[in-house]
Amino acid sequence: MMHFADSLTFSGRKVVAAWAALPFPALSGSSLPDILSAHQQDVPWKLLSSWREQKVSCCFAQSVVLRGICKEKPTSCPGQPRSPLQSCESPEQLLQQYLHTQFPGAFSTCHVLQQPCDTRPPFPQFFSPLLTSRGFLLDKAQGSSSAGVESIPVLAALQSSPVLHSLLSGLCRDLRARNVRRCSSFFTAGVEQDDFQEALEELKTLSQCYETGFGADGSEDEADSD
Repeated sequence: MMHFADSLTFSGRKVVAAWAALPFPALSGSSLPDILSAHQQDVPWKLLSSWREQKVSCCFAQSVVLRGICKEKPTSCPGQPRSPLQSCESPEQLLQQYLHTQFPGAFSTCHVLQQPCDTRPPFPQFFSPLLTSRGFLLDKAQGSSSAGVESIPVLAALQSSPVLHSLLSGLCRDLRARNVRRCSSFFTAGVEQDDFQEALEELKTLSQCYETGFGADGSEDEADSD
């Protein structure tokens, strides 16, 4: 995983963020072009970090894996031109086109696998009754139990993105606010005060590698004022 993350980082960046859609939001019987076309305004996956939710508007590099989506042909009305997504020849090309549209200029790799994620026991059955046994969405719930969900389509992504600026600078700010001298076990474990301060500076520098100059939230100013 460390080497994989290294392949997505450059210009001093060392961290990637994990995102996922579990299950991937797809109506039963819908095609991949139709599904992605319904998410043109916002990507259908969420940040897995405990950091506050943020909308992804850009990224530097990413690797995306989608599995378990059916192969039905895209729907289209007679006489209407096909969209760029509908014109793609393969699922990988389709997903790559979608990523290029959502994140222009980013380095993106993608893989599409036919096999879904197996969710039979002992996988916890915490799914909504709006899912079919194959993990696709229904227009309305059928029954009150989701125990019959045997598999789900899943999308997972690793991204090097500006979201990490807020996450890392927030971590740095929280660490600066703590009086570590009161934690005797912290330094008895072999950590020196000077090493701790140096690590904080390195964390601050790392967070600055993810700045883009747009939508500044003042996190660094707050960290400097501590």
